Parts: sequence; structure tokens; C-alpha cells
Amino acid sequence: MKAIEIHHLKKYYGKARGIADVTLSVEEGDFFGFIGPNGAGKSTTIRILLGLITATGGRAEIFGQEIQKNKTSLLGEIGYLPSEAMFYHGMRVRDVLRLSADLHKKDCREEAEELCRRLELDTSRKVEELSLGNRKKVGIVCAMQHKPRLYILDEPTSGLDPLMQREFYSLLQERNREGATVFLSSHVLSEVQRYCRHAAVIREGRILVTDNVEKLGHTGAKRVTLRGVSQAPALSNIKDVECLPDAVSFLYSGEARTLLNALAPLPITDLTVAEPDLEEVFLHYYREEEKDNDHI
Repeated sequence: MKAIEIHHLKKYYGKARGIADVTLSVEEGDFFGFIGPNGAGKSTTIRILLGLITATGGRAEIFGQEIQKNKTSLLGEIGYLPSEAMFYHGMRVRDVLRLSADLHKKDCREEAEELCRRLELDTSRKVEELSLGNRKKVGIVCAMQHKPRLYILDEPTSGLDPLMQREFYSLLQERNREGATVFLSSHVLSEVQRYCRHAAVIREGRILVTDNVEKLGHTGAKRVTLRGVSQAPALSNIKDVECLPDAVSFLYSGEARTLLNALAPLPITDLTVAEPDLEEVFLHYYREEEKDNDHI
């Protein structure tokens, strides 16, 4: 079954674009990354999925059900973490967690206690006294304590320190192994590369590409680093040249033999050839789209 299925989804605020054309599907049990910079349309898509706003056009379903028609029942199956969690002032953390559990009509005390222990969250403090990171932890516990089938997480690690980020992803991986689907938006590409199995790249309200994370990285280019020289060889298939002290680095997408012939006469002391990281891949897809637009 598809956990999420979206067809040509659009959202406009008057003439302002929220999303222009989003089509993607997420299989139940997947760990899916939704990649894009701020303003690309990630949060707008998520708010439509949650029934918080209504689409201008297109269709979106969760577990095979149309969202607006089945919003109440579907929200019981979802754990949602907004990019910025807001809570009622004057409430202590334990009261916020209890309120969230009551809204789901579940007794989540045991699960909440374990989550708070692992995230090192003090439930006796008032929410207005909490740092940004601890407010994020409260949001995480609210999203996870009822053990939903689907997690929809919008920039989930902003504000968390590196140790808590690692613990958070450990929790998500455990839930995913138990069968839950994880759908998270992020512009932190290293997180997507490390934890997600599939991902979609969005820009200016449109999906550029959707694939498994490993294949997204196979653009045909290699990151080449040469030590002992200060300039890249004069080849047509070189781009993103970066000059370093006593070294030069670049992306190369041509034939290996051509590159080796060009490097043979150079005074190279060391050579490294590696797959580009996801950030370079991300920029690659953006540049390809810009080329396509230039030809229109």
C-alpha cells in the first residue's frame, strides 16, 4: 500500500506560489526524504497532507484515503512534527504530553516516559522556560508517543545538538523497522543521505527528481582531487573547480582514459577519485533544471 500518494498537487495564495506541481508516492514502510531549500514548497506540501490547508488543484491521499474527507481518522495514524513547535504558555512539559495523548485518546504514559528518558527531557519544566532544542524534544515526544503508522516531520532536527540528533534518528530507525513509514523534509542533505532510502528533490514548487538515495548520487560525475598542482587540466567535462592550497578539486563526467591522459604530464603527488556527496548531486539537479529552462 502507498502511505502517501500525491498527483499534480498545486497550492496558490492568490498569485503567490506555494507549490506549482508536486507528484510523488511513498510506499508504506519507507524512510523517505523530501529535499529542498527554504521556500521550495516542502512545508506547504506537508500542510496539505495533514489537511491543515486545502490544495488549489491536484489530489493527495494517505493510506489510500482522500485527506480532506477522512482527516479525523487519518490524523490518528500520523505523528506530525512541525519545523517550529509552539505550545500553550503556563503548561509544564508533562501536561503538554498528556494533552497530546488525550487528543489521540490513548494512554501514552509508558511510551512518553521512555522517550523523555532517551531524549533527556525534563517533564517538570514549563514550556516557556525551555530552550529551542528542548521545545523540539517536546514536539518529538508528542509526535511519537502514540506510535503512529506514519511520521511526517518538517525539518525535525533544527535546534537539536548532534548527540540528540543521533538519538532522534535511532528512535526513527527503530520505529521504521517495526513497520512505520517516515516522511521527513530537510535541507540538511547529509541526514537524508545517511538515513533515507528514497528521496524527492523539490525546487520552486516542482519535483525535479524522485529515486532511491543511492541512485540519486549516480549522476555520472566523479569528484577528483589532485595534490601537487594548482590548476585543473583543460578538459571540457570539468566543472565546479575548487582551488585549494597545493591542490585542486573538480567534478569530472567524461571518460576515464581521457582524464588519465590529461593528468599524465602533471606533477601530481596524490590523486583521489570519489563519488560526489548528496549536496553536490542536489546542485547538479538544480543546474540541469536551469539549463532546461534556458532552452524553453
